Amino acid sequence: MANSQQARKRATQNTKRRLLNASQRSTMRTHIKSFIKAVESKEKDANALQADYRSATSQLDQSARRGLTHRNKAARLKSRLNRRLKEAVAES
Repeated sequence: MANSQQARKRATQNTKRRLLNASQRSTMRTHIKSFIKAVESKEKDANALQADYRSATSQLDQSARRGLTHRNKAARLKSRLNRRLKEAVAES
């Protein structure tokens, strides 16, 4: 365990940040999964898919800005989601 006051404070801060980051990462993943589920269900129209896509990409951008994920990973995921969106819109 931490011996100095500074080390104890840093341990407390790290715990709080880890929990906050885990929550934000979970939110990001939830938005991505909900978009993928909407695409695979083929029940939503193009406008609803666009809205889900925008919310997922917004979450990805926020996570990259906060440092939760690398900006290249966020760009790669957005590209993959966009490809799924285009395929879904083309099928319908």
